[in-house]
Amino acid sequence: MEKVKIIIAGVPYTIATDNNPEYTVNLAKEIEAKINSVMSAGSFVSPTQATVLTLLEYADEVNKLTENAETMKQQLKEYLTDAAQAKSERDMLKRELAKLKKNGNGEF
Repeated sequence: MEKVKIIIAGVPYTIATDNNPEYTVNLAKEIEAKINSVMSAGSFVSPTQATVLTLLEYADEVNKLTENAETMKQQLKEYLTDAAQAKSERDMLKRELAKLKKNGNGEF
């Protein structure tokens, strides 16, 4: 675990992380930029208020992405079930075709 120094909303932090330090610093820069954007967009917004608004936006994004991922997982399960059923039907038809050919009942 590495210690990384970052600054968010003008406040320095030293955090311990298993992530690549550059990744962590880039996240902090992204958050800092978003907070600054929120602060400059409105009338008077304190750093704390801007941080809370930024957190709400990121939480909303995470929730929507999680919902989308769950929907995609469900669709994938359905596709895999359909594919397994199609493969089973194909195998059954192949056996039936082989049986017909063997009995001489099928001319192809």
